[in-house]
Order: sequence, then C-alpha cells, then structure tokens
Amino acid sequence: MESIRDCQYKNFKYHLSEVPQRYGSNVHILADPFLLSLLAQLCAEETAQPMVNELLTTLYSSLLRIVINCEFPMIQTNVRTRMFAEHPEAVVHGPKIDPKTSVVSVNLARAGTLPSHICYTALNYFMDPKQVRQDHISIGRTTDDQHHVTGSKVSGHKIGGIVDRAIVMFPDPMGATGSTLKEALDLYKTCGKALKYIAIHCIITPEYLKKIQSSHPDVHVYAIRLDRGLSPKEVLDTVPGTHWDLERGLNQKQYIVPGGGGFGEILNNAYV
Repeated sequence: MESIRDCQYKNFKYHLSEVPQRYGSNVHILADPFLLSLLAQLCAEETAQPMVNELLTTLYSSLLRIVINCEFPMIQTNVRTRMFAEHPEAVVHGPKIDPKTSVVSVNLARAGTLPSHICYTALNYFMDPKQVRQDHISIGRTTDDQHHVTGSKVSGHKIGGIVDRAIVMFPDPMGATGSTLKEALDLYKTCGKALKYIAIHCIITPEYLKKIQSSHPDVHVYAIRLDRGLSPKEVLDTVPGTHWDLERGLNQKQYIVPGGGGFGEILNNAYV
C-alpha cells in the first residue's frame, strides 16, 4: 500500500527576517531580536570570559542554522517512522538538507578560530562528516606608523584540498575593513570553483561591504548587525545603503563604532 503524501511541504521555502538595505541582494542583515540581544550583551563593557565564549557559541550556532536554511541545497526524502510496522502511512515525505554537500569552514585566526570550530563541529553531526573540512589561515591586519590599517597579510595557511562544488564558509565575528576576507577569498579562488562563498559575521560596516562588493561581489554576507555609528545624523535616518558613500562605521584606527572592541583580544585575553 502506497503511503499518502501530505502536500504541506511540497513547495517549502524558508523565509529570512532581515533589515531592508540597498547594498545588494547577496547581503543579509538579520532582523532577529534574540541574536541582537545576545550580541549587545557580548559587546557590553562588563562582559568577559568565560561568558564571551558562551555567548559566541550560541550566536554562531544560531547563525549556522540560518545560513544552512538559506543557502544549502535540499533534497526530498521519505523516512519511515517507528509507527510504520503498524501503519504503512507512517512515512514522512519532505525536504531535507542534502548531507552529501561538501562544506569547508575556514578558521581565520585568531578571532575566527572559535566560530569556525563551532560551525565545523556542528556540521560533522548534521552533514556527512566525510564531506566536511576545516581549513586554517593565519592572517592579520597590516598597519602604518599611525596605526591605520593598510591591508591584511597571510603569514601561513593549511588548506586541505580543492574547493570544487563545495560551500566555503568564513565565520569571522567582525567585518570591519574587508581586507582580511578579501585576501582569504583571493587565496581560495586559486583552489578551484566553489559552489558558493559565504561570510558569516556578528557585526559588519559599510566600509567592509564596499570592499567586498567591489572585489568579490559573488560572496553571500550574513550579519547580525550593521554598525555605521560615525555616519551623519541625516544618513542614520535613511535605509542602509541609501547614502553608502557617506556611511561610516570605522574610527581612525579602523575599529568598529559602536562595535564591541577587538574580538580577537577579548576571545583570547591577549591584548597585543
């Protein structure tokens, strides 16, 4: 006897709650009160270890779920439940994330080390572990004598293979200038043709988006919050991206305002 197919998930589509913006269709600034509340707590002056790691773990576990819902391929499956022996109709028909999708999580040391580990560990439980990989890039800002950021420099990396037909994720808390991600993407695009590249952040700035959109417009950007606190008041009253050239989220030392301080420092208790 063929089981009856319920049509409720036949044309299933996940809907993301996001802030209206004019930066482009690949940019997603989440409208999520839960994540915004946790992020505000993470950025607060009084928050320190071990709460920093606990908050970041919750934030990236939630961000990963959102990115998977929006960006990972789905397949249709038929799963027998424990009621099948008694009822032949006890088969669940519906969508499932394709577990055979290849995924690479990139650790951009040092702020990205814990976020990448969180994503990598979760993916190994959820996807086919043979298709999941974590790579490591040692990369840092370069500055001039006035401590202004001039770019980023890769000092070492361990990339475990090609990225053809893989989803390559960059879980990095702060998207400030965009220099780090640009350098990482330049490197990965010499390793094959990925299915897609996804940057996953807690906070981004208009300056970051301008750098990434001009250098790698194919990247999908997900962020909990956009910070443009140094923009003129009349700009802050407009939809993000309306006056992109006038929006500012970085101070003279290229730190984000309001921001949360250097996440690499607070995560590691290493202020160098």
